[in-house]
Amino acid sequence: MIKIVVQSLRTFLALSLIVGLLYPLSVTLIGQTLWSHQANGSLVERNQKIVGSELLAQKSESMRLFWPRPSASDYGSIPSGASNQGPTSEALKASVQERKAKGFANEMLFASGSGLDPHITKDAAISQLPRIVQARNMNDNQKTALEEIIKSSIEKRDLGFLGEERINVLRLNLKLVDVFGR
Repeated sequence: MIKIVVQSLRTFLALSLIVGLLYPLSVTLIGQTLWSHQANGSLVERNQKIVGSELLAQKSESMRLFWPRPSASDYGSIPSGASNQGPTSEALKASVQERKAKGFANEMLFASGSGLDPHITKDAAISQLPRIVQARNMNDNQKTALEEIIKSSIEKRDLGFLGEERINVLRLNLKLVDVFGR
């Protein structure tokens, strides 16, 4: 009986050491060594100040900036998620109609699954051009420059075939502000 208890304690201590200490330390060390930027949250800095993360959408209601996809959780990272509104929901129909009236691209009509998607498609960015051009009172040359900013912000498919081409809204807005000001 004592032999079994001692053997069980040894096994417990060995597994605790391996799973509770060695494995987390090795994963942290590998992550910090090989993928430090990603392991630390893919934070974006401007003037030595953190302005956001490449991985999380931020709420933006400024008519002068690009907007991410709508969020059912109001872009909160703790309660992230979608709404449970189905096709018969009057609230869902009303919000979709409101977004349609604002001229949103199809993908921007519905909230994202997580509520935190940091990317939009090129079509979604282009659909927002008239609003931004009008809000910033841009001339044709500035509009063309903004179109070029959109084109230069397109991220290719991962490994050339995974996912879709996309634009990170935070990075796009930072380029917009760099060129045209707040």
